[in-house]
Amino acid sequence: MSAVSYSELLRLTWPEIAVAIAGLVALALDLTVLRRAAVKTRLMAGIAVGCAGCLGALILLNHAAPWASLPDGMLAISPTTHIVQAALLALAIFTLLLSASTRFTGHVGEYLALILFATVAMMFLVATQNLLLIFVALEFLSLSLYILTGFDKQSRQSAEAALKYFLFGGMSAGFLLFGMSLLYGLSGSIELPRIAAAVSGPGLDPLLLVAIVMVAIGFGFKVAAAPFHLWAPDAYQGAPTVSAGFIASSSKVASFFIFAQVAVLALAGAAGSGGFRAYSPGWVPVLAMLAALSMVLGNLAAIAQTSLRRLLAYSAIGHAGYMLLGIIAHSPRGLSALLYYVITYALAALGAFGVLGALEAEGVDRIQDLAGLYRRAPGLAVCLLVFLLSLAGIPPLAGFFGKFYIFSAALSAEPGLGLLWLVLLAVAMSAVSLYYYLRVLKAAWVADVEGKPALRIAPMTRITLWALAVLVVLLGCVPTLLLNLPGIR
Repeated sequence: MSAVSYSELLRLTWPEIAVAIAGLVALALDLTVLRRAAVKTRLMAGIAVGCAGCLGALILLNHAAPWASLPDGMLAISPTTHIVQAALLALAIFTLLLSASTRFTGHVGEYLALILFATVAMMFLVATQNLLLIFVALEFLSLSLYILTGFDKQSRQSAEAALKYFLFGGMSAGFLLFGMSLLYGLSGSIELPRIAAAVSGPGLDPLLLVAIVMVAIGFGFKVAAAPFHLWAPDAYQGAPTVSAGFIASSSKVASFFIFAQVAVLALAGAAGSGGFRAYSPGWVPVLAMLAALSMVLGNLAAIAQTSLRRLLAYSAIGHAGYMLLGIIAHSPRGLSALLYYVITYALAALGAFGVLGALEAEGVDRIQDLAGLYRRAPGLAVCLLVFLLSLAGIPPLAGFFGKFYIFSAALSAEPGLGLLWLVLLAVAMSAVSLYYYLRVLKAAWVADVEGKPALRIAPMTRITLWALAVLVVLLGCVPTLLLNLPGIR
């Protein structure tokens, strides 16, 4: 780092700096100039500042050099990281806009600042190939998410969810740090490509196998893959709705991308095989087991849920299993499929939580509470239909093509039957998921309740949900809009 000037460091991190400044300005405005203003005024001012900061960061990203790096992999900028960072900024803007109808707290400056600081952490997380910065950024992100989960101080459920999330997250950090320390001990480096060069060889060191398991456990907690998912249902149900949507969308994009980077770059020579009758030790069979367990447990447990939030939580666990297929493929095609899948999933998941947020004043949590939604708020019912059918993988929505690309990437990853067993399981569990998504849509579109008045949805919330729904449909009908970008294809 000593060989790099501060001006060069600033030049490479201007997008992150812009978002961080926006967070600080939103916080300062709320605590000083607007301290005595109405909560609605403070909230709208903070949202305007936050969106301006994210838009400014998007402009800076667009004008940034496509390739750049710092020593030891502290920053490794490429067209791919630019695409992921742009997706994170877009999701942050949507999250901020959905926060316009927030009513659970008067500390709006702190709340909006945490969303922006978490976005900064994710932007650094996806732009580094250094184990130390990966861990620091991941924990900075986690601390922000813990606070966002427990931000509703009037809710005991929110406090309980935050405590569980914090305890499981702290334990996962220990596993991850232990695994990373073993990688450093085996390679003498904390830069991902140098680790790969040091640990590759004809045989796997027993300590390397331990490191693989520890790293898989640590990241498994972060992405809510079974059996490390125990925090997710409580966090999704107890957190404020917008916070839960942010956890379900943006954090998944960043966590899966860096998980793929660590697996494919640092452990390239220790992949092994999880193919049918072609098993060999490495991280691929470990992730294959996690993927299979996540798909089965997540989708089967979702069937039994009566709470919409818990259903979406178990659905997210199932989707984590599908996303792991993109990492297991460990190829450029697999990474492209993973990025398409996780970005389109994030849009649909955030939209689904946005619908729940719009219904929050009605006390909607159970599936049966949606009865008559198509009469009371037709636009909201249409948006919910788009989001859930995309999550189910119904064409021509984005979720269908996401599953198609990621399943085909997994099939082509190994010769012969290879990972066919895992893809067949994924297809079967996708059929199961269609059942519980249709249960929700049946309640919203078929069940009816007389005498309930029409719902009034805030204009900003309505526009944001429609924008998310249009993106899900557009990326499904024209997937090349995303797949043909220089950083993905």
